[in-house]
Parts: sequence; structure tokens; C-alpha cells
Amino acid sequence: MKTTSFTYFKNRVVFGIIFLSLCILSIDSYAKGDQIYQLKVYTIENEKQELRMDKYLEHAFIPALHRAGIEHVGVFKPVNDDPNHGTSIFVLIPFSNIVQFEKLERVLSKDNNYQNAGADYIEASHDDSPYTRIESIILRAFKSMPAYGVPEHNTPSSERIYELRSYQGATEKIYEKKVEMFDDAGETKLFIDLGFQPVFFGEVISGPDMPNLMYLTTFENKASQDQHWEAFRSSPVWTAMKSDPQYKNTVSHSDKYLLYPTAYSDL
Repeated sequence: MKTTSFTYFKNRVVFGIIFLSLCILSIDSYAKGDQIYQLKVYTIENEKQELRMDKYLEHAFIPALHRAGIEHVGVFKPVNDDPNHGTSIFVLIPFSNIVQFEKLERVLSKDNNYQNAGADYIEASHDDSPYTRIESIILRAFKSMPAYGVPEHNTPSSERIYELRSYQGATEKIYEKKVEMFDDAGETKLFIDLGFQPVFFGEVISGPDMPNLMYLTTFENKASQDQHWEAFRSSPVWTAMKSDPQYKNTVSHSDKYLLYPTAYSDL
């Protein structure tokens, strides 16, 4: 009876050690997982709000994220010809994993420099907000581009065109075929090979238009954008890809935003 009890106790200890080891491995894998992107879209009503947001982002938010280990933060605004001009500010935050994303608010709450520099934004009153609403979209990086890119353009930031696109699918299964088209059939590679200088390709894992994917390509100016898309449309690779019947009707709706990076944007 004593031997049986000891054996039972020993087996429980061994099981516990194995279980704990698996948990540690799982957590470690989770922490080293796919890059996560947060795209925050601030809606603004007037120039006053825009100036306050610029001040907050440039002097408080981005420096705080740099201190938190986030090297590049993108801030983009719609160009004059875009319907959203003057009403939106897009902020892209790349995270190395979901854990870093989840911890950010706690990190900011303990950053005294951030709290002081961002006081006008943080302590704004109910009738004097620096923005109208915030939309937050969470994306997971495509396996075909697992890390974000930093564009290299020589033109002034105000001349550049950053094209943000969103592709929706009619169902989850159909949407997954479009992701496959990027990841496995070579659509992502084609963009890269043709010099679109993408910042990211990502699956939306939380957002208002799911199921959908989003990606951001960049150009030194409008003429460059037109030239690159002409090269894409005339590419034999794209012609073969879009003619493949398995990828027919994989996009039920698409949205396009033409943006430019602010002078203080890292991307």
C-alpha cells in the first residue's frame, strides 16, 4: 500500500513537471509568435484637433513607444484627393508579438515622461477632445512577409503615396483563399519583386470589416504609383494568378486609402 501511494505520488510529480514544461514552452512560443500590427484610425473634425494630435503623437506617443522597444511607428494622413482628407489620421504600430501589444497600456501608464508630454491629450476634458473617435484594427503578419518593411524613398514625405488596401471576403473560407493567393500563389512576392516597397501584409484578426486582409504599399510619388500598378497588371505572373479558377470571386469588397507619411513618421 505504501509502495502504491509512493508510485502514485511520484507519477503525479512527474506529470506536474511535464505539464509545467509544456506550459513554459507554450508561453515562450506564444511570446515569440507572429508579428502583430495595430492600425489606429483617429477621426478628427477640424484643424485644431489635427494640430493637437500631431503634437501628442510626435512629442509624447512615439517617443514613449520607442522607449518601450518599438522601433518604428507610422503616422499617415489622407492625401488631398482622398475622400478622408482632413478627417482621419492613421497610426501603425508594429509589435513583435501579441504579448508586447497586450502590455503596452501598462507600460505607458508607468512612463512619467509620456504622462507629462501627453497631458493635453491624456487629460483632455469631455467637451474638448483631441479627436472624435478611435478605430482599432489588429492584424497578424502574413507568413509571406512575416516582418514589416521600412520604405526607402528620396522624395519629400508630402509627395509620397502610401496606398492602404482592404480586401473583404464573402465568407471565412473564401477569404482564406485570398490569403492563400498572397502567401502560397505568390501575390506578396510579386509586389516585392516589382518594387512596391510594402510596409506590411496582414490578416485582420479583430476589426469592423471581417473577414478581411489589409496591406500597405508605398511609392515616391503619384507617377511612381501609376507606373508600378501598370507593371503589376501587365505581369504574366499576375495574369496567370488571376485566371486561376480556384481564386475566382475571393474579394467581395475592397477599400483603398491614399495616404502620405507625416514628417515625424518612422515609416
